[in-house]
Amino acid sequence: MSLVSLENTITLAMSVRDRHASARWYQEMLGFELVYHADEAGWSEIQTRTKDVTIGFGEQAEPAPGNCVPVFGVADMDSARQALETANVTFDGPTDVIEGMVKTATFYDPDGNALMLAQDLTGSA
Repeated sequence: MSLVSLENTITLAMSVRDRHASARWYQEMLGFELVYHADEAGWSEIQTRTKDVTIGFGEQAEPAPGNCVPVFGVADMDSARQALETANVTFDGPTDVIEGMVKTATFYDPDGNALMLAQDLTGSA
């Protein structure tokens, strides 16, 4: 049994210069579908051809190529985070909340690879 109960979704978060252009490229080149652009949050998401696997684009002036963060869906961020912290898992700071949209928290594996938990607050999950 695992410490945290994950949902059956994963989002691969990538840093890009232009979310809209990146989404178009992935649509045209790989046949992925746009899920949404959340301009107020600086985030866009596309659906890959694999069920429940999306790619999220966050805009940065100078993205670091190869920097990809797996984002695992959870139903209850607070309990998931508490369970991991109790097991001495390191988080990079407090949980981020975009009201009505999402709660996220970044943590690290033993080799320093970034991973993220996300709780959907839209009520559509």
